Order: sequence, then C-alpha cells, then structure tokens
Amino acid sequence: MNVPSRARPYRTCYLARPVTSSFSAAWLRGDARALSFLPDRYRHPAARAEAVAAAASRTVSPALLDVLVARNARLAPSPARERHLELLSRPGTVAVVTGQQMGLFLGPLFTLYKAAAAIVAARALSQETGRPCVPVFWLQTEDHDLPEIDHCVVPSASGGPLRVALDLPDAAASRAPIAHRRLGPSVTAALATLRNELGDEPHAHEHLSLLERAYRPEATLAEAFTEVLSAVFAEEGLIFLDPRDARLAPLAAPVHRRAIQEAAAISDALAAHVRALSDAGFAEQVHIRPGAPLGFFSPDGIDGPRYRLDPAGPGRWSLVGHPEDATVTTDALLAALEREPLRFTTSALLRPLLQDTWLPTAAYVGGPGEIAYFAQLAPLYAHAGLPMPLVVPRARFRVLDDRARRWLGKLGLQPDALNTPREELLMQLAARDATQPLEPPEALEARLLGAITAELDRSNGPLLALDATLEDALQRTRGTVRVAVSRLVGRYGRALARRDTVTAERVDRLRTWLTPNGEPQERVLGLPYFACRVGTRAFTQRVLDACVPFSGALQDLTP
Repeated sequence: MNVPSRARPYRTCYLARPVTSSFSAAWLRGDARALSFLPDRYRHPAARAEAVAAAASRTVSPALLDVLVARNARLAPSPARERHLELLSRPGTVAVVTGQQMGLFLGPLFTLYKAAAAIVAARALSQETGRPCVPVFWLQTEDHDLPEIDHCVVPSASGGPLRVALDLPDAAASRAPIAHRRLGPSVTAALATLRNELGDEPHAHEHLSLLERAYRPEATLAEAFTEVLSAVFAEEGLIFLDPRDARLAPLAAPVHRRAIQEAAAISDALAAHVRALSDAGFAEQVHIRPGAPLGFFSPDGIDGPRYRLDPAGPGRWSLVGHPEDATVTTDALLAALEREPLRFTTSALLRPLLQDTWLPTAAYVGGPGEIAYFAQLAPLYAHAGLPMPLVVPRARFRVLDDRARRWLGKLGLQPDALNTPREELLMQLAARDATQPLEPPEALEARLLGAITAELDRSNGPLLALDATLEDALQRTRGTVRVAVSRLVGRYGRALARRDTVTAERVDRLRTWLTPNGEPQERVLGLPYFACRVGTRAFTQRVLDACVPFSGALQDLTP
C-alpha cells in the first residue's frame, strides 16, 4: 500500500446539492415519472403487507443482536426498548428504520420528527399485519461532515436565530468518522449559552440538565446524541444501532468486499439508472464514479481520515483527495478488510444496503434527500439480491406556539404567508392596512406605465407623419419613462415597507420562527427552545400524537 505515514486533512464533497431534490417533490406529488423509479408502495395497505412479509423472512444474526442488547443496555432505562430487543430476537419480527447525523443537542427538529415517524409507522405496520414491528434508529457515525452537525439553532430574545456551536478549528477539513470525535471543552460554553438564553423558560431546568449530563467534554458527539435521544424516546422503546461499534465491523466486511470486487458492474448499473433519471428530468442526488466502490477507506487507521476509491489501473485504486495522491492495490485493500474491517465505511448509497443486510427492514423513514438516494438504488438492491424496503417520507411539522399564533392573529396572516419574501410581504401589509387605501407597487407601476404608454401611442402617428426621424426619439422616451417609473415604484415600495415598524418587527419575529434564514423551521431550529418552553416529554408526545402514519404532508403543530 503506497500510503504516506502522515496525511494532511482534506475534504471533498460527494453529494449533489441542494439537499431537497426535485425528485422527492415530484414523488410526493405522485408524479408518474418519479413513481417509475421509486414506487410509492407506502401508500397502499397491500404493498405494505407485502413488504412486511418479505422482511419477516429474514432474521437478525445472534452476533448483531448481542451487540444491540449490550449497547442499548447502556442507555436510558426503557422496559419498552427491552421488549423490542427481545422481539427482534424472534423470527418474523420486522423493523422500521430511520437515521440521522449526530447534530449538536439533537440538531434540527426534523431529527425528532424522523424518529417519531418511525415509531408511529412501526406501530401502524404491526397493527395492520399482526406481525411484531420495532423502530430502529441508525446512528450516522460513519460520516465526517462536522460543519453540518457542530451547531444548534434556537430563537433568541433579540429576535433573530441564535446559532450555538462548538469551537472546532479543524471542522471544515476533518475527514475522520464523527464516531471518534469528542466534544471537547467548547461544549461547556455552548451549554452556558443555551442556559443564558433559555434559562427563564418554564421547563428549562429539566431539559438543560438532560443536555448537561450527556454533553460532557470527554463524551463523543455520538455518545451524547444517543444518550439524549434515547431518554426522549425511552417510553417508545426506540432501538439504537451504531455501525462503528468494533464488534459489528466483521459483519459489515462482506458488504464492503462485494463493493470492492464487483465495483465495475455495480457502478455501471447505477450509472445507467442515473442516466435514465436524468433523461426523465431529475437531478442526480449522489454522483456515481465510474468503476468506483461505494465505500470509504481509512489508510491511517480506524480514527483517521477516510477517502473514496477510484480505479487507477488494473488491481490498483487511488485515494480520492489524499494530499499525496496515494494509491492502494486490491489485494492490500482486501487484506486490510480481513485484518481491520473498521477501516472501511459506507457511502450514502452503500449504507442502506448494509442496513438491510443486517436488519429485517420493512420500511425506511427518510427525508427528501434520502428519498432521492433510494430512487438511484434499485440496481444495487437487485445486484445484492435484496428486496428494497418501503420508503416512507418522514413527518413534517411547523410549530405554532401561543406567541406565533398571537403574532399571526395581529397581522391577520396565515402561516404560509411567511413564505413570501420579506419586503413583498411588508408592502402587501402596508397597502392593506393604510388609512387611505394605497395600491400595491405593481399596480401603481402598471397604471403609470399604461397611461404614459397610451399617450405615446396616440402621439406616435402624428409625430412620425411630421418627421420619420422622430421614431428613435420616441423609443428612447419609452425606455427613459420605464426606467423612471421603475425607480419611482421602487422608492414607493420601500416607503410602504418602512411605514409600520411594529408590523415589520412582528413579521421578523414570525420569520425567525417559521422560516429562519429563509428555510423551513424544521431544518434550522432545534429542540432546546421548545423543550424548555413546554417540557421535553410534553413536546415529544405532541409530535407523536400528531404523526399520521405514512404521510409526508406538512402539518401545523400546537405544543
């Protein structure tokens, strides 16, 4: 293996952006083009029963079960989790799986929503089919993208979103799996910031104490995340699976071996499928590298940087992004896989295959990006001889607490109105609420241009009859008028927007709640504010109660 002893941090991006793919939106609408790549079987009871029956034919290996029992025994006490683990040991039990990266203080709200949706879907499948079904949370500890997970955002007293983050100077360059990343001393300052901001809320002590017990400097991101989420869903018996457990690495080795040895055939099949997706008008969510395996290799050890592999000639691979263009032979890779399998980690496309090799997965609960991943995965599952699970969209919520509803009432708005650009919304409100009715800017522009254009049109004939050379002057006049009217309307619009500072403040507060940083609330704001305000269990129970099985529709949630 031609690998230098010391590697500088390096990071490459391998996921196509944006996170929300055009495929997932079309699929949720029931677009026939999207359904030809990923059938919406989750909507149909007969298809759900078929998926459960297929999953029930597979069992969990004793080795995996032993690790699950041991790892979950270290979490918050949960008789329900113990029952689920016992059920998982029985033939015929199936799983509903979801997973997520280890966001600080649980990260954005959609992490909670995914877990709740998996729990509710497992209950529903069990009731529909009569087969035991347990919820499993796959901890995304193999990933290395620290900038995506090193922070949590809460609404602040000053009105804007407050980003509470760890101080990790090498976060952007890190390539090591986050399973090995300790929180470090900066987590203490992050917790103090949260307590300073949220300490006066009614249930702050209960929730912040939970965070402080878990998020210790010596703990890893994964350990703290799992400790908190296991406590949040202790009553529901959510099971946690960490693929970076050293005892599980030998069980992952066959999947990685096939990914290496059959890389060319797998990538060719996936690439052809992606071309069909592209021809149908959908973006490629995960780029397929010709001839490349779907995993990562860490040449410097299990906690070292991980690199993708690209073909570099017969029997040889390059480590993509390695600072010294290192290469490795197939024989050396397979020997490393035999000797130390934990040096191999999955990509976004290989992870589902590993998951469904280990577990009797009837359904996977995912977000928009994951739905788009699964649209690419049919050839991989066919190659492995595994049935694809049901793909179920996660629950989607927009939390409207008493403050938000009060502000909406005072403004006379529905929540969807906050999707309108800020200046446009302020103009609409100013025009609507004026003592003397004021027309919207676009109406003023149309009226002025219409009147002036009509006068120029009436003058066009007589002027040209007098002197044909006046045509250029008329055209220049039209252009000058359009520019002048546009400037006037712009100033008019800004004056409308400034007219009511109280309204502007209310709009800004609502935008902080409902569309912080211009994104959906659930993708930005974290649990701490809502848990501190209404209670961790109360908020979680409200989410569980509001979850509709097998529905990806956006719902308004009142805590």
